[in-house]
Amino acid sequence: MVKEFLWQLSMAKKKRKNTINLIPREGFTATTSGRILVWALSTFRVVVIVTEIIVMIAFMSRFWLDAQNTDLNDEIKQKVAVLEATKNFEKEFENNQELLSIFSEFSKDHTKAPDSHSGITKSLPESQEFYLVKINYNAENVNLEGRSLDEFSIQQFLTNLESRKIFKSVSLGSVETDQEFAPFMKFLINIKL
Repeated sequence: MVKEFLWQLSMAKKKRKNTINLIPREGFTATTSGRILVWALSTFRVVVIVTEIIVMIAFMSRFWLDAQNTDLNDEIKQKVAVLEATKNFEKEFENNQELLSIFSEFSKDHTKAPDSHSGITKSLPESQEFYLVKINYNAENVNLEGRSLDEFSIQQFLTNLESRKIFKSVSLGSVETDQEFAPFMKFLINIKL
């Protein structure tokens, strides 16, 4: 056991003696190359530490940036959903604006339009199988498009229009079977104001 202890002690001494130091401690900093080497080693040590700190900050900030990205994506999805939900309202609003502009154009001519409009509505037959689909006004005439199940209602409407003395002339443009609404007949009437 004593031999073994001595052997370990001698090995420890050998290990201490075998250590190699490439930078001598004495007189090395007095030379130019020694000062440059000491400066480079200390500077690069600081550079490595600063770089590690920057890498750690970047790694830690990634979690914050991921959370921000997720929040922004959720906010974008919510805003897209709101836009999709209001799209129909916006389209309806634009259609109403267009109708209001047409009405304002129509209401500028106060001379003949109200009389002709009331004359047309008062001349409509009381039949439920008769209705007007489209009325086009301009300064000189009115074009009517309508549907009816029988010719008698169309004839009665023409007679009622002609009996009103506010129109210059009333003429029947065409009467034909409507392809879309098979039992109905489609008719066109031109009224000169």
